[in-house]
Amino acid sequence: MIAFVLAIVFIAFIFDFINGFHDSANSIATIVGTRVLSPFAAVLWAATFNFAAAFFGSTAVAKAVSSGFVVAGIVDPWVICAGVLGAIVWNLFTWWYGIPSSSSHALIGGFAGAAVAKGGLHALLWGRKWVETLVAIVLSPFFGMIVAFVLMVIVLNLFQRATPNRVDKVFRPGQLVSSAMLSFAHGSNDAQKTMGIIVGLLVASKGYFAGHTGWLSFFYLEDASRIPYWVEICAYSAISLGTLFGGWRIVNTMGSRITRLRPVGGFCAETAGAMVIMFASKLGIPVSTTHTITGAIVGVGATNRLSAVRWGLAGRIVWAWILTIPAAATAAAVAYALMLPFTR
Repeated sequence: MIAFVLAIVFIAFIFDFINGFHDSANSIATIVGTRVLSPFAAVLWAATFNFAAAFFGSTAVAKAVSSGFVVAGIVDPWVICAGVLGAIVWNLFTWWYGIPSSSSHALIGGFAGAAVAKGGLHALLWGRKWVETLVAIVLSPFFGMIVAFVLMVIVLNLFQRATPNRVDKVFRPGQLVSSAMLSFAHGSNDAQKTMGIIVGLLVASKGYFAGHTGWLSFFYLEDASRIPYWVEICAYSAISLGTLFGGWRIVNTMGSRITRLRPVGGFCAETAGAMVIMFASKLGIPVSTTHTITGAIVGVGATNRLSAVRWGLAGRIVWAWILTIPAAATAAAVAYALMLPFTR
């Protein structure tokens, strides 16, 4: 069982890598779409600030994920393994089709689906964290859109007498700052979900590591009140490496297919997305970076004219958001059912 638990920890970090790979578009799509940075320079920039969040971010989201969604007595290594596998399946499916879905909600959905497969609906903690998460699915893109719209209107009024070339000269370097802010926010919120899952796993498996000395003692965790430092560093490293490799299919969708962006629009979209995500991280709410920045891009496009936004594509993205939790939960439940003979 110790080997199995260690394997699940490794699988969880693989999910974190895929999360960065899948969600790199959130941080770099606008800066690549506006041609401020080349694709490689953009992912390197984003990965750097993903990792920087390890030293300045909080762990409120990780603690919420580890203990706020599923009854503690239900959680065991099999549930965690099935939950992470369900999230990975959905992430790879949406990456293949270039759909910017939420890795965060895929992980939460997978965790919940595996728990329900084991213990029924009573396995879920129907409380504040579920309400906050489900409400955030709706409100985070809405707030991203509103904040980006307001920022864009303010900037357009401030620079209404400036030529387009002058505006570009101001906001091309400005977009480096806004992209860094968004990458930092992405790391500070998204890496914590994997941290929370691993902490839940280690608490559920503490009996296997009790009394061990040496390197195995690092895996002993009495409760979910503390996040081990090695879990933080490994989680942020994995998501940063995933970002470095980039999910170019989704970059294309978000960088140019939703609406055409200039540096000023990219700056406003990224700044708005970062503000909303960092506020949610402070409150310990696991929001979707993807939802938020997509809403912000739509808000920027709408300041030009409503027809500047490809609403048909935006509608298909919304459907992907709605389906993410149940789809990942279903995949996780199937994974748990396949593993069930080995749990006895």
